[in-house]
Amino acid sequence: MAGKVLVTGGAGYIGSHCVLELLEAGYEPVVIDNFHNAIRGANGLPESLQRVQEIVGNKKIEFEEVDMLDRAALNSLFDKHKFSAVMHFAGLKAVGESVEKPLLYYKVNLTGTIQLLEIMNAHGVKKIVFSSSATVYGDPKYLPLDEKHPVGGCTNPYGKTKYFIEEMIQDQCKADAEWSAILLRYFNPIGAHISGRIGEDPQGIPNNLMPYVSQVAVGRREHLNVFGNDYNTPDGTGVRDYIHIVDLAKGHIAALNKLRTSSSCKIYNLGTGVGYSVLQMVVAMESASGKKIPYKIAPRREGDIATCYADPTLAKDDLGWKAEFGLDRMCEDLWRWQSFNPTGFSTES
Repeated sequence: MAGKVLVTGGAGYIGSHCVLELLEAGYEPVVIDNFHNAIRGANGLPESLQRVQEIVGNKKIEFEEVDMLDRAALNSLFDKHKFSAVMHFAGLKAVGESVEKPLLYYKVNLTGTIQLLEIMNAHGVKKIVFSSSATVYGDPKYLPLDEKHPVGGCTNPYGKTKYFIEEMIQDQCKADAEWSAILLRYFNPIGAHISGRIGEDPQGIPNNLMPYVSQVAVGRREHLNVFGNDYNTPDGTGVRDYIHIVDLAKGHIAALNKLRTSSSCKIYNLGTGVGYSVLQMVVAMESASGKKIPYKIAPRREGDIATCYADPTLAKDDLGWKAEFGLDRMCEDLWRWQSFNPTGFSTES
């Protein structure tokens, strides 16, 4: 099935690392993005993809600036290319913002995906890898979280959009036996490509822990707020399953390869199976950076849970995929990216 793969939202953090892995695996990615969470680089190409091209020896990446809500643009893209499959990353993803602007999240994430699925169907493109999230599990009933854990008890509209999209894709696969899909439930991707050329570049104040920690280490932020230190965890701070972004990207290639022989809809966790607390992450980043990372204890955030980590056995058994990189490597690679690029892809501070 190596051939043209449409990558939606391919200029973002996860998308750009997956585009790199697609190129290295012999696929031909066609990338669309609307620059909502990406910096414009040379020749109208996102800076992230400009750098991916350089990393892989200047292989050209086909890119079009397209918004998922622009039905005509999406349609003409499918008229122009013969895609073998779609990798769907595009969407809004800030948990806090989703609570404040639920209608925006439902409009962009759900309407955009419905249009994509309709246009795929009309053009006979019936294979998709969807970027889902462990947020679909809600508050864990048991740990580690396996794929049989109940879903839908989401604590925010962002998580609900992931859950609803999973349901839509599963229903479509049931309705049409020619459809096959893989839904990948990510835990917490961190780190960066070993080159230090691409990485996570949040626009504005980071919503996720490790970009914030690395910005404190590089001097962009004064201190870290640790939200709650009274959870039922070893040190009282929240425990999460962090996965290296390159491991996560390789999981997408394994999923795409599985789609060649797979029918129906399959679901896999992408995590390491190991949980680390906020304070453990701070210590690991201090070690990688050689910098002291000051922090203050703040009240718990609404919707946060104490502990969440994956059971990644099914992905290992079915996809032949397993996370290779440990915490030290995640932090080393994150620090390399942050220290080489103190203000991310932008040259402005």
